[in-house]
Amino acid sequence: MKSKPRRTRSPGPAASAAPALPEGATERTARAVPPTQPSRRLDVFANPAKERDYLIRFVIPEFTCLCPLTGQPDFAHFTIDMVADKVCIELKSLKLYCWSYRDVGAFHEKVTNDIVDDIVRATDPRFVRITAKWNVRGGIYTNVVAEHRQKGWKAPVAIELPPAD
Repeated sequence: MKSKPRRTRSPGPAASAAPALPEGATERTARAVPPTQPSRRLDVFANPAKERDYLIRFVIPEFTCLCPLTGQPDFAHFTIDMVADKVCIELKSLKLYCWSYRDVGAFHEKVTNDIVDDIVRATDPRFVRITAKWNVRGGIYTNVVAEHRQKGWKAPVAIELPPAD
């Protein structure tokens, strides 16, 4: 039985060292345009349980922006706690929104408060709090907590339950 010749990678200086591709396989190439782009738009969807106060917690462990003075990257761990009213934030839009800060120079305090303001504009939540834990800069860690409460909204009293047996 005669075997078919295998397809190999593009010829070039390292072609002889590259392994052959399996029969029928094609080499993956980079897209001309990435499938998604950073965006400052926060998409929303209808709150499925607007009659109830419930906590939505977004954890963003890899938030990045730039130091406005040095241009060096600043890294933070964001926790966004939100009690939605009529609408909730769609997760992919939140991811792309956070990504949009990657090349933006901003002080920790400003970027944290700007994000609270953008969430309030997009969703008008009953409550939102961002806890931003910034990595060390100049030997100092910075934590910024910013929040917003809808006028007249009061948090329900938490119920303390005994530990499960």
